Amino acid sequence: MLKGVTCRQSYSYSSTASRHLQRAFPTSSTYSLRPTSRPLLHATHKHYSTTAEWPYIYRREPSPTMAPQLDSYFKTVDDLSDHFIGRLRDAVAIPSISAETERRGDVVKMGMFLKSQLEALGAYMEARPLGRQPGKDIDLPPAIIGRYPAKKDDTKRTVLVYGHYDVQPADVTDGWNTEPFKLTIDKNDRMWGRGSTDDKGPVLGWVNVIEAHKKAGVPFPVNLLMCFEGMEESGSEGLDDFITAECKPGKFFADTEAVCISDNYWLGTKQPCLTYGLRGVSAFGIEISGPKSDLHSGVYGGTVQEPMTDLIRVMATLVDGDGKILIPGINELVAPMTEDEKSLYKDIAFSVDEYQEGIGAKTTIFPDKENTLQHRWRYPSLSLHGIEGAFSGEGVKTVIPRKVVGKFSIRTVPDMDLQKVTDLTVAHCNSVFKKLGSKNTAKTECLHDGRWWLASPRHWNFTAAAKATEKVYGVKPDMTREGGSIPVTLTFEEGTKKNVLLLPMGTGTDGAHSANEKLDKRNYIEGVKLLGAYLHYVSEEPMN
Repeated sequence: MLKGVTCRQSYSYSSTASRHLQRAFPTSSTYSLRPTSRPLLHATHKHYSTTAEWPYIYRREPSPTMAPQLDSYFKTVDDLSDHFIGRLRDAVAIPSISAETERRGDVVKMGMFLKSQLEALGAYMEARPLGRQPGKDIDLPPAIIGRYPAKKDDTKRTVLVYGHYDVQPADVTDGWNTEPFKLTIDKNDRMWGRGSTDDKGPVLGWVNVIEAHKKAGVPFPVNLLMCFEGMEESGSEGLDDFITAECKPGKFFADTEAVCISDNYWLGTKQPCLTYGLRGVSAFGIEISGPKSDLHSGVYGGTVQEPMTDLIRVMATLVDGDGKILIPGINELVAPMTEDEKSLYKDIAFSVDEYQEGIGAKTTIFPDKENTLQHRWRYPSLSLHGIEGAFSGEGVKTVIPRKVVGKFSIRTVPDMDLQKVTDLTVAHCNSVFKKLGSKNTAKTECLHDGRWWLASPRHWNFTAAAKATEKVYGVKPDMTREGGSIPVTLTFEEGTKKNVLLLPMGTGTDGAHSANEKLDKRNYIEGVKLLGAYLHYVSEEPMN
């Protein structure tokens, strides 16, 4: 899951977060987000009739046709589990690393593998070219788009799903305990391999859903549109314009009524969730230069003003040790938290101790769950990432760099206008540098940005997914936001003008992007059941 996008003109979101939140959480509402205290159930898939507790608007009894269709579908998924794992093994074996141009053939191979798997099941598929990669003499991987059934059924709703078939770089020397491109299953049914959870497992989940319906003899409940890309881990280059064009009247995605993305994760390991908000990101670089070339510190140290010293002094004014952003005006851009929103955090299944265990240290800023989640999801943060041009190898290199570039980013939230974020940040860095009285030169710029996203979890797309989650796992999902960014979410929302749902398959311990990425077998197989159940519920959910 990519955490940034290519540079674009910043502008404010079309409606403010406060209006989003008023619609999603009206103050007069008596709804709550309290999760059930029932333990997780995996085998029986019992239907729980539920009152209209937010965000659920269930029938008192299940649909007369829903239960038997899902029972047959669930059994077929279990029967095909080894086959589905074999499909994932074949996909993981393709090193579809989009960041490495020498692997571009493998990325395309993975796209064609996906296309052929779906065509074999009767889907209509296309591999759409996206042009040349900017700045490189190579074609972008194609967008793999498709429709199932191949011919649209006008009596059924149309759902668009998205995923990506490229992966992050991986090598056994990076600290992997297994070969990264060989799916390895341990005694605890954890499936280790690059792309297993991000995002080949979830993408293949949709393939498996189609196959399980066919073999179970269960009618497919919706018209399924698919969009799978091969550059998500490298900025989704070429995709935004493609999606926008294909959402226009008469184009491939024009009939979309709801969008589902499975490219994120549960908050922990036990409680499934639905995600309705993402932070944005604005990445910056502070470039400070002086001498025409690097200098020997033994010859020039103490006689010149050094760019590195200036850079450290400027970067030290951006954020304090407790995460508070020190740039004047930034925090004032944030939408205030309402009491209704604040109440959502009380019953979310989250443990600070487990969070610290995942970090590997007790260095968290806040001791309680609520503050930790709020500062992870709905408040901005500023992180310092590195210094380009500085020596970082082993040993000591006594050099004075002629030019250094400090890299940092701000995670943005409602109602932050990205252009204002850029203007305030650049003005602050310029002001601080000027006060240094340095003879070096400085330049601060936004390297790329992506906007925040907030949806209404009371939309029928979310209530359908909530019902499907309770059907499969026996518990109501937590309603969560995430601190990272999935920029394509906004692209689909703006292109289709429809609700976008994030429906995760994997858990918070899967290690996407890091060494030893994994997907639990349970989450893969139950996730296939969840995706299929979601399509059934979304096919009949009242649109009100």
